[in-house]
Amino acid sequence: MVILVILVNTLISLILLYVAWRVWQLKQRLAYIADTLTVYESCTHTVLNKAPENIYLSQENIYNLRQKNQALKMQIQQVRQIISLLLQGQQIWQRYFRRLELISGKRTVAK
Repeated sequence: MVILVILVNTLISLILLYVAWRVWQLKQRLAYIADTLTVYESCTHTVLNKAPENIYLSQENIYNLRQKNQALKMQIQQVRQIISLLLQGQQIWQRYFRRLELISGKRTVAK
């Protein structure tokens, strides 16, 4: 009977030793995961710490670019109007000289 109790106690001790070893392994894994997550958190904090300021600066730069773009659009519109006026002036000039050529051509034929 004593041998049976010793065997049962030994078996229980071995089972509990195995459970303790598995718990220790789980603790090691959890510690590794916690350390890894701490490193990730530190890295993301470093990167994202300046994010609001960078976003604000980017928005400001976009606003400035839009303002410059608007000014350039106005200048392009003015250049287009100038070119249009020059082309109209050229057409009027050509019509005027064609009429002069026709008139002077008729005078030469009439002489």
